[in-house]
Amino acid sequence: MKKGIDVYSGISNGVSKNYIPKLKKLEALVVDEMAKKYKYSNKLQAPKLEKIVVSTSHNAAKEDTKFLDEAIEQIARITGQRPVRTHVRMAISNFKIKENQPIGCKVTLRRECMWEFLDRFVNIAVPRMRDFRGFGNKSFDKSGNYNLGIADITIFPEAQVSKISRAIGVGITFCVKTSTIDEALTYLGMLGVPFRK
Repeated sequence: MKKGIDVYSGISNGVSKNYIPKLKKLEALVVDEMAKKYKYSNKLQAPKLEKIVVSTSHNAAKEDTKFLDEAIEQIARITGQRPVRTHVRMAISNFKIKENQPIGCKVTLRRECMWEFLDRFVNIAVPRMRDFRGFGNKSFDKSGNYNLGIADITIFPEAQVSKISRAIGVGITFCVKTSTIDEALTYLGMLGVPFRK
């Protein structure tokens, strides 16, 4: 047995090194379907989810360090990995921020943690969003990476509502290695990310 982080609780426990997340298994079928649809000569031409970055920053963090500690704690719970603090790169007097001032945090998920987070996000968290009609399909960058924002992390069951003093919003970036945005959109949609039709 190999020690790791239980992504459902953020508590260290025994995790089998042979464990394969459910969505990782689904990805193999998605690649097969895309190879037929786009007529790839090699399956390695198919898009690939390389990492998921979950980040947050808030104006309140520059005055209230407890708020940033809350955000770090809650993001650690929903991702199963400890975030790192992010700092201001340059001082801007109009915004009353100083250089190297802590303003947010981020966590980068790869391999099993990434697939587990994506599974819980699309199957548990998203259905709990009020009046949800799907994510827009215009938030891709030129590389095929997809960005979306969540206004309140309490849609994740792991978040401790009683320990959150104000709403914590997060940005989620799905970093997809692909040649076209259309292929990235199809790939994420087949993995279960609900896009608006």
